[in-house]
Amino acid sequence: MTDHHLEPLTRQLSGPGVCLVPAEETARRLGAGSERWAAFDRHWDDLVPDPYVHSPGTLRLRRYGHMGLRRTGERRPRPHGAFLEPGDGNPLYVGRERHFAPLTDAFAADPLLADILAFLGEAAAVLADPPEWTVGIHPFRMLATSGPPGTYAPGGVHRDGVTLVSSLLVDRRNADGGESAVYHADGAPLFRTLLERPGTLLLGDDRRTLHGLSALRPQAPGRPAHHDALVITLTEAG
Repeated sequence: MTDHHLEPLTRQLSGPGVCLVPAEETARRLGAGSERWAAFDRHWDDLVPDPYVHSPGTLRLRRYGHMGLRRTGERRPRPHGAFLEPGDGNPLYVGRERHFAPLTDAFAADPLLADILAFLGEAAAVLADPPEWTVGIHPFRMLATSGPPGTYAPGGVHRDGVTLVSSLLVDRRNADGGESAVYHADGAPLFRTLLERPGTLLLGDDRRTLHGLSALRPQAPGRPAHHDALVITLTEAG
């Protein structure tokens, strides 16, 4: 990467296969203060229920979009369509078309999203350097009540069948759990962290690692646990 401040993190990505970018570093790199993050998080109020997740005490909201991202930073829109898990992705959904609502025009046009994509394109360049990446954009909101703990990743420990997988915490309130864990390809534990501060970014080489998320539950009863995240994947376009 061109930013020497991120060299230790990208060495982790190209070495062990996972790195954590602290919220302060993400904000510095993107030029995003608290007001810009709060404005970005308002897009999560426009998410819709995920029809493929049915868990007592849990509501998962999402949208989906994809595009091409060239090494020059140029973004190329692609028609909206069904999301099909790659053959070596989450076994719960492999071979099953899922239809999600598209990204809103406002979300797709948000300058902060463009900055995030450019940042991830730089990070992914330590893993591969294709002329164009296929980018999957998955904003999620999870709400869990005081009933059974809510699962955020119903497929359990899995890979996404991509090159780079990233999870950016956008907002989190009244939440316990929801811990991110990364594993070696053979299932041995590699890294575990709780994304608590908006702007914290977890990057993983999905070709060499597996990942999962622990159950989410409310910290205080009477109102739901609330977890907003943006998962973006980059795959070498074939």
